[in-house]
Order: sequence, then C-alpha cells, then structure tokens
Amino acid sequence: MSTQRRAYANPADARDEVPAAEPAESSLVARAPSPARRSALPVAVQFPLLATLSFCLASLGYSLLGEVTKGELAAVSRSQDTWTEVGVLAGWRGIELALGWFGKLDSLDVAMLDLLSHGPHLYLLSAFYNLSLSTAFSAMAVDLISVAVPFYLLRPLSAVHTPSAAAKLPNRELLDVVLQVYTAALSTGIYSVVLVLSMHFVLPRIFVVYFANIPTVEPAYAASYASTLPVTALFGIAASTFIFAPFATTGHVKEDDKIAAFDPVEASLGETVWWNAWGYTAKTKVVIQRTAVAVFVSAVNTYLACSKTVYGVEALGAAAYASVWAFAALCTGVGLGFVGGE
Repeated sequence: MSTQRRAYANPADARDEVPAAEPAESSLVARAPSPARRSALPVAVQFPLLATLSFCLASLGYSLLGEVTKGELAAVSRSQDTWTEVGVLAGWRGIELALGWFGKLDSLDVAMLDLLSHGPHLYLLSAFYNLSLSTAFSAMAVDLISVAVPFYLLRPLSAVHTPSAAAKLPNRELLDVVLQVYTAALSTGIYSVVLVLSMHFVLPRIFVVYFANIPTVEPAYAASYASTLPVTALFGIAASTFIFAPFATTGHVKEDDKIAAFDPVEASLGETVWWNAWGYTAKTKVVIQRTAVAVFVSAVNTYLACSKTVYGVEALGAAAYASVWAFAALCTGVGLGFVGGE
C-alpha cells in the first residue's frame, strides 16, 4: 500500500505537488449519506431502535429456522449455561452493531462485514459437524437480514454504493465492473490460499487437540482450492466490497496537505511520533481502518461463536481457528491496498 508520507524541507514544494481534488471523509466510509435523506427520527433513539430491530429479527429468524429444519442447527450447537455467557454474546452483537452505526457504515457494508465475521463459524459446522448446506446458508441469511434491514431502514446507502451518486466520486473508474471482478478474484485467491494451507498444515492438529467432540477432521486433509472455492468466493466478494470501493474512491482532503508538508526538522517530538504512527493520507487511512475492523470482528466473533456455542471447543482451539480467518482478512486488506494505492 502506498502511504504518501513524504517529508519536504520546504512546505511550498509540497503544496505545488499536491493536486486539488474533491474532498472526502477520512472514516470507515468514504462519504456519509446525504443529510436530506437521513432518518427523520431523533438521533438519540436511532441506535437503540436499530439494535432492537436487529435482535427481534434475529430471534424471529432463528425461531423460524428451527421450526423449518426441525432443530438441525440447535442439534450441533450448545446452549449458554449461564447468564454471563448470554450477556457476552448479546453484548458482542451490540458492539458489532455499534461499530457499523457509529462508523457510518451502510446496509451493504454491514452485511458484508457480517458475512466475514459470522461465516467462519457456520463453515466449521457445515464442513466438520454435518450441518447441511441449506441450514448453514439459511442461518447466514438470518444473520445478514437481521443486521442489513435495520440499517437500510434508518440509513440510506452511501454514495459509493449508489450508482447515480458514484459518478461524482473521485477515481470513479475504479468502480468499473471488470475491475471489481478482478479485486473480488484477488480476495478470493487470498482466502483460498490461507484456508487451504491452514487446513493442511495447522488446523488438523488444532481440531484433534482442542475440539473434543468434532466428528471428523477428514475434510481438512481433503480440502483443495476447487472444493473450497464456493466458500472462499463468498468471503472474497464480501471483503472486496467492504474494503476496496470505499477506499479506492476516497479523494484528497486538506489534512493530506499537512501530512505532505511535514518537516521533521521543525516538528516537535510529539508531532514526529504522530506522523510516524498515523501520518497517512485519508485514502490510506480508510483501507487501514476497514481492514482493521474486518480483522477484529472476524477474530472476535469466530472465537466467541466457537468457544460459546460449539460443544467441546476449548478457548485455545477457538482462538487458533479464529486467527486463520483474521489472517485471511488482514492479507486481503493488504492486497487490496496495493491494488488501489496512490
């Protein structure tokens, strides 16, 4: 990833070199929704309402899923033994929703992020615990709907996900369908390599030692790039959608001029430390932040889902399995950063 953190002895040189461009926000989302289209509800009630809707939809969805599948998912999942465990899982779901809401993500963003964080657990149950594909996909659909619908009702899609508004974005040519296919393919390839190599060299031992009730580890040894492609393609598309487009279409902001004009000779120690730690352009900050969020939620949700809802999984085993998916998300973010770098 290009960071554009050059230091200039003369700030005027930096101003001459920095081109003027359309402003953009340095946040998880390249552009916030238009104020005219935001929810008319009071700000104080928007997030509580969103969280309530999400929990209600999830509860309803899983109840219907249990009835239709005759409890297939419940048969391979353990119930929470204490109110502490219930509180941990509910609290984590609230944190996920808060990350999306206060990070100014839209419904498509949170849906893709939800797939990255909830998919690994369902893949584990489907591949190793004999959960049918139809039930796994249905459970994933419940998760996606329960988070995307409340966001869609309370917050419109951002400009990068709205074709009519995307035409005004900087670097809009990077939203070309062909390039998006390429970036999705790159993300899929990275997930495939990480998952298959982990299945062959890391996870079998982890499963045997720390997953006491796992029925079989044969799928790990039999994993191939072709057999895992349907799964890794979903993760690749989700990662590319969540990370690449908002990052690639982030434009130039005034703070970028200050970063480019930074003079280490004149700067104080505190300013130098800040510049070395966070002296990146707005565009680079977006890819760093979105990659960090994807890694964080993939790791934490996979760990909690495995350790709290799967029979016989020890904490160390859950952490090891979660680290595989977190590493895949990290590598994908780095790869996409190089593709869309300045």
